[in-house]
Amino acid sequence: MSKDNITDIAVIGGGASGFAAAIEAKTILPKAKVVILEKLDRVGRKILATGNGRCNLSNINLSADHYHGSVKNIMRIISATPSAKEFFGSIGVICSADAKGRIYPRSNSAATVLSALRLRAEELGIIERCGFEANFIESTPEYFRISSASGEKYPCRRVIVAAGGYAAPQFGTDGSVIRLLRSKGCHTTKICPAVAPLRVRPELLRGLKGVRAKGRVMAYTGGRLLKEEVGEIQFTDTALSGICVFNMAHLVSQYDGRLTLRLDLAADMDQEQLDGYLRVIQYQRARQTAEELLTGIFPRSLAVYLTKKALGKPLTVLISELRDTELKQVSQFIKKLDFEVLGSAPWKDAQVTSGGISGECVDERLQLRSEKGIFLCGEILDVDGDCGGYNLQWAWSSGILAGRSCADSLRGGLS
Repeated sequence: MSKDNITDIAVIGGGASGFAAAIEAKTILPKAKVVILEKLDRVGRKILATGNGRCNLSNINLSADHYHGSVKNIMRIISATPSAKEFFGSIGVICSADAKGRIYPRSNSAATVLSALRLRAEELGIIERCGFEANFIESTPEYFRISSASGEKYPCRRVIVAAGGYAAPQFGTDGSVIRLLRSKGCHTTKICPAVAPLRVRPELLRGLKGVRAKGRVMAYTGGRLLKEEVGEIQFTDTALSGICVFNMAHLVSQYDGRLTLRLDLAADMDQEQLDGYLRVIQYQRARQTAEELLTGIFPRSLAVYLTKKALGKPLTVLISELRDTELKQVSQFIKKLDFEVLGSAPWKDAQVTSGGISGECVDERLQLRSEKGIFLCGEILDVDGDCGGYNLQWAWSSGILAGRSCADSLRGGLS
């Protein structure tokens, strides 16, 4: 085959990490022919959906505590690459952080981010090739040959795999390339949805659909506290949701069937303060029925749910007639509302994949140990971060490192 017909670097996946990898590789090697192979009819569809369309690019508070998985040098990779502000500043996007440290484009529009990435790629001469669904990577002595589902073959000297995991399959990330990599000697860790709602018994949520409440979420297994977070808790007809719940989802892979979420719906009060509040309410609303016991502190549907569950009887009794022990039952129930976790929500409702290609399969430069010349980045690797920009930061950083490593491996080999 003529050298002119062989692409220097083919990037599988036109998402966040794929663009970062392609831009970095082409910046280092301007003469290299770099092509992005995208499965869908257009690139960046998942980027447009991130952060509810605002694109939460990163977080000021980056630390290893916010990342999970078998890739051990996550923070070294992040430290060795430009921050999201630096990277996007270099392509014309101004970023700012909110009060919680979450970094967004100043425009508050994900379309700004995708447009800037595409403009920079176009300036560099990177080719976008959509509608190419990679399903096999063949190795020859001189180059790789990527086959598509339609039978097309794409020859290239190096491959960067940035195809994502299983989360949000409506945006093209269905795990098919993970299965492809297994044929190249890669093994995967346990895979399940992360940054996702957690399913509980639907009958325990009856009457709570659509309710939002601030509180503390604590994850337990066998009575041992694993993790806790404070934030807004959202109730659906089948699951608990909200950022503080999302950040517990990665625990399902390790504690599936043995995980309990405990909600403290009065996290700003200790038990004694809550007991005191209920005694005051008993005095103030003495002539009201028990249905009104908690309506001054919670939305009505949640107030009625908590009181009824705690007392275990109809709420027609007057508040004045409630015994001290019954008031105590209510306050304790508010502070310790337990739900057994049945599993994560479906892939379509997950933002990230927990698990993926094991960190043991790549070296410190993100090159496959079993197949030199193939580099991995982004969600396809066994890395998942908490909600709040951590996963996109991993996408940018791992993409930049993979692009840099790939380009370095080709130095001197271009005509």
